Amino acid sequence: STPRRPYEKSRLDQELKLLGEYGLRNKRELWIVKMLLAKIRKAARELLTLDEKDPRRLFQGNALLRRLVRTGVLEESRMKLDYVLGLKNEDFLERRLQTQVFKLGLAKSIHHARVLIKQGHIRVRKQVVNVPSFIV
Repeated sequence: STPRRPYEKSRLDQELKLLGEYGLRNKRELWIVKMLLAKIRKAARELLTLDEKDPRRLFQGNALLRRLVRTGVLEESRMKLDYVLGLKNEDFLERRLQTQVFKLGLAKSIHHARVLIKQGHIRVRKQVVNVPSFIV
C-alpha cells in the first residue's frame, strides 16, 4: 500500500537514500518491507500486552522469534519480544539476496548483484534463484 502522505519531504529523502543504498528497483519494494516490519511489530506488541505465562503468548511469541532468527533478521542472543520492537527496515533489507551477493563480493556493485540474480547466475543451495528480494 502507498504512504498516507505522498509528499512528505523527510520520508521521500529517507526512502531515496534506502533505494540507492540497497539497489531497490522502485519505492514499492521498500513499502513491502515496511509493511512486513509493521505486521511483525504489531504482532509483537499484541503479544507483549498478554500475561507472561499466557499459553498463546508463549507459543506465538516463540514461533515469531524462531522465524526471525531463522531468516537472520534477529540474533539468537536477542530472542525476546522487546527486541522485535527495535527492528528497523534495514534489518530486513540486509537479508535480501541482492544485498548478500554484493556483501559477499560476488558482484562489483549492488546493481550488478541484481543483474546477476535476474540473469540466473546465483543459486541458493541447489536452487537457482532469480528473485533479488529473496530473503536469505
